[in-house]
Amino acid sequence: MKKKIVSTMLCAAMITTMLAGCGGSDNGGAAQTPAADDSAAEAPAGDDSAAAPAAGGGSVYWLNFKPESDEVLQEVAADYTAKTGVEVKVVTAASGTYSTTLLSEMDKSAPPTLFVIGNQAGVKDWKDYALDLNGTAIANELNTDAYNLYDETGKLVSIGYCYECYGIIVNPDLIEKAGHTMDEIKNFDGLKAVAEDIHARAGELGFDAFSSSDMDDSSSWRFTGHMANLEYYYEQEGTNWTECPPTISGKYLDNFKNLYDLCINNSLTDPKELATGGHDAENEFKTGQAAFFVNGSWEYEAVKADVPNATMIPYYCGVAGEEKAGLNCGTENCWAINSKASAEDQQATMDFMVWCVTDPDASRKLVDTFGVMPYKSAAESTNGFLAAADKYTSDGCYVMNWATNFQPNVDSYRATLVSALNQYNADQSDANWETVRTAFVDGWAAEYNAVNN
Repeated sequence: MKKKIVSTMLCAAMITTMLAGCGGSDNGGAAQTPAADDSAAEAPAGDDSAAAPAAGGGSVYWLNFKPESDEVLQEVAADYTAKTGVEVKVVTAASGTYSTTLLSEMDKSAPPTLFVIGNQAGVKDWKDYALDLNGTAIANELNTDAYNLYDETGKLVSIGYCYECYGIIVNPDLIEKAGHTMDEIKNFDGLKAVAEDIHARAGELGFDAFSSSDMDDSSSWRFTGHMANLEYYYEQEGTNWTECPPTISGKYLDNFKNLYDLCINNSLTDPKELATGGHDAENEFKTGQAAFFVNGSWEYEAVKADVPNATMIPYYCGVAGEEKAGLNCGTENCWAINSKASAEDQQATMDFMVWCVTDPDASRKLVDTFGVMPYKSAAESTNGFLAAADKYTSDGCYVMNWATNFQPNVDSYRATLVSALNQYNADQSDANWETVRTAFVDGWAAEYNAVNN
């Protein structure tokens, strides 16, 4: 077994190198697996499990992906053991070491029964070690399928247990102060009308529409990474990418332009001044200088004291039917049950997972550390932006997945986009927008080929 693992690790290193150029990640167990042990039994977990202890006296071993949550998870594990008598062990991998830790732990006589497979690369490498979760008790507790990972056969390999989101952060008080309501902003036309009116009356109102959209390294990712996602998401046209495509068409690039133009032309800062950066978009929003701030759920703690009712809206950009759009949500935090574990341990693990997302006290503790959990009975998020994401999902809106994670040779690709956008910001001509289009579309193919050929 050890010789097989060494060989697999050498192959994994090559796989990781290839994935890195195509938006791949070493997180989530990707690109490193021990060779499958054909002698291990793959016993199914029961589909009708509840929070009661496993009848066969199994135990749980959770290899945790999130170091910042270790203290809470240890507490939750102890609570469950106290309630049920079932042993729950939580081991937390150090930051940035999950793949190597998982590889090591899976080769032990008592490997994890609950672990993370967080991306498609991880699915390819670890699918033989993952129980099919289709139709199981934990899958039945989900309120969305958006964070689930499947293999090519339709096997449900892992399911999301928390996620992050990004979009447009809004101060509803300033919207109302300008004589508008949030109900007016349900699509791009509504957003455009409100933003342009606020910008036109900025001197009178004492605030502008958008905070600064700087193109320096501290800010450009909000547009070349996050906002660019709207084009990639819609280009998928209902069939989410599972690997980096060698080319893109840019079919929805005009929709990206709609929103990008609205941001830079209805802002505190002249577009010609965006290249050098130096503007504090977060502070502009916190201090009431701007009604809109392009960013993500991680900003909630920073802004909530100054803007306690801040919320987040989708990237409205003029796509048909976008009234049913939700936020851009994604994760690499996805649970998998070890298919090589005993039937008793699989059942104990399933029972524990269900308890985590249905027990009011347990789910409260977990939501408070994770931010949000996409399960019907889990406690509500205390992060206002994640709560907004969950509300969109509950209302039947579609989730915009993180297709931007597939950007090939990401640093080089985004640097070319920044250069083109800076040229356009300085002179918003059709010719300069074509430079952006070339960087966006042709640049994708060029970076893909640079890495893969």
